[in-house]
Amino acid sequence: MDSVPNPWFSWDYVSRNWDEVSEQLLIHTTLTLQAVLIATAIALPLAVVARRVRWLTGPILGLTGVLYTIPSFAMFALLAPFTGIGRTTVLIGLVAYALLVLVRNIVVGLQGVDRDVVDAARGQGYTPARMLFQVELPLALPSIVAGLRIATVTTVALVTVGVVVGYGGLGQLMFRGLQSDYRAQIMTATLLCLALALVFDVLLMLAGRALTPWTRRRAA
Repeated sequence: MDSVPNPWFSWDYVSRNWDEVSEQLLIHTTLTLQAVLIATAIALPLAVVARRVRWLTGPILGLTGVLYTIPSFAMFALLAPFTGIGRTTVLIGLVAYALLVLVRNIVVGLQGVDRDVVDAARGQGYTPARMLFQVELPLALPSIVAGLRIATVTTVALVTVGVVVGYGGLGQLMFRGLQSDYRAQIMTATLLCLALALVFDVLLMLAGRALTPWTRRRAA
């Protein structure tokens, strides 16, 4: 008796299961966006403090580094008893993992700002807050955008691990496909993850170029 066809690529699977596929893709997308936005909101003040208060640089980078080294399965399993099963647990874990990349890149960007420019702005009477938002952060944007690109692509991949607490976006499809050896389900979820990461990366790259036109002029 012939075996049942089990192709890796099947448009029939996608069309028949589009409601489920699109739902998990939406969950995956929103989780990634929320995690990166929250992580950026936390990383920015941490990086500024690390830059301004030198003795705190080591502890801040060390703490984010420790969080990053915790295995993802262990992180979600440790959080679950306190935050429950679902979106909140996954989101907290994703934010924790994104912090190291973002904090480091923002600190590096701020450290790379030309001191002559800072001194000139200070001589013109810029306050520390104005200096930060009008001089230092704009000049640090290339490094910040690079960190955002890395953190976003990494987060797209890590969302799938959320399947351990029942909220892994496209990881849910991958897991069920692996359990049933349904190749089309595995491949569809994998390709959508890759496509999502690529789209986010390209959008951030274009946004970075638009926000830093002086880097293009310098390269030219």
